[in-house]
Amino acid sequence: MYIILAALLAVGAAAALALTAFEDSVVFFFSPTEIAEKSPIDPDQRLRVGGLVEEGSLQKLGGGETVTFVVSDMVNAVTISYTGILPDLFREGQGIVAEGHMDTQGYFIASEVLAKHDENYMPPEVADSLKKSGHWEEIQARNAEEMRN
Repeated sequence: MYIILAALLAVGAAAALALTAFEDSVVFFFSPTEIAEKSPIDPDQRLRVGGLVEEGSLQKLGGGETVTFVVSDMVNAVTISYTGILPDLFREGQGIVAEGHMDTQGYFIASEVLAKHDENYMPPEVADSLKKSGHWEEIQARNAEEMRN
């Protein structure tokens, strides 16, 4: 009986340690609207933000290594700051996902920026938001036009 109890305690402790390690590595995905609804967000929490890069929002700072841009889900928007080289597929008007954390002023500080890899990619949360706002057809038409060119 003591052996079974010791084995159960060992399995329970191992499961608790595994869940704790897993919790530290989880990165939640938020749309700009969800960020607005949940603000303020703990600056220590790692998260992903996805949406469309607004036209005319890209600004290069400090010699061009740091950039800021606005990502929107057509309802709300969040300003993202990123230091590094943007992906080749990055451009205004397209979908991106950025990973990082919120700062205390409400800006998103990205440690990684991922651009869509094909014309059909868009985070499901962002696509749902675009459909609700009525902008989904515009995005589909623009993507179809870009594929023709």
